[in-house]
Amino acid sequence: MPIRIHVEDNIGEVIVDHPPVNALDSATVNELADIIAEVGQREDVRCILIRAVGKGFNGGADIKEMQANPERIVNLNRGNYRTFKAIHTCPVPVVSAVQGFVIGTGIGICGASDVVIAAENAYFSLPEVDRGAMGGASHLQRMFPIQKVRAAFFTGGRIPAAEAYRLGAVEMVVPVEELHAKAREFCAIIASKSRKALTTAKEALNGIEPRDVDQGYRWEQGFTLEMYMHEDSQKSRDAFVHEKGQAAKF
Repeated sequence: MPIRIHVEDNIGEVIVDHPPVNALDSATVNELADIIAEVGQREDVRCILIRAVGKGFNGGADIKEMQANPERIVNLNRGNYRTFKAIHTCPVPVVSAVQGFVIGTGIGICGASDVVIAAENAYFSLPEVDRGAMGGASHLQRMFPIQKVRAAFFTGGRIPAAEAYRLGAVEMVVPVEELHAKAREFCAIIASKSRKALTTAKEALNGIEPRDVDQGYRWEQGFTLEMYMHEDSQKSRDAFVHEKGQAAKF
């Protein structure tokens, strides 16, 4: 199974294990949304920890699926929206523990989370411009300042964990081999609190956010669909699939 659940000591772990790069196709990302919603409603869960197995946290959407079946973009978009909203509106706090590459869908997961803990080798990236897509900046902008987001978005560049920590986007940066243990230690502090206090606090904190990240993402998705209908988008996907991840030349 690409996604599994482990609940212990009031911490609900949602573990993504989908080799080789934890890229999620349209069906799997919709499944992830359902799982997060289900775990968040469990009375024995006071904190959710999202983590992944492998060298990277998330490689984004399954570009090969989109290259072969571009009509599935609607279901993929819907799944991303549902997953990020499920995290953002989850009754209990959600912590993401990330390593290696955090791309596309991974950005949305982190941006929607309440806390992010990063391994030293983690980096955040939105290579959408080179993949013939749009979207994700709403959640990246929930983590980083506007100009940092735009620099990364326009160039497809990377924001390393150390820089993310400096800018306050991640709570701590830890050695790769200690990521799971340190993340559970942090979650254990949250899980020791009253579930009622945590759910009340989460609702209150969401209510005072300066903007609606879910509606912002929906706005972006309109442009995602527009971009997918353009010939340059197909050219970008073809280059990624057939030229080993290279960006198309324009």
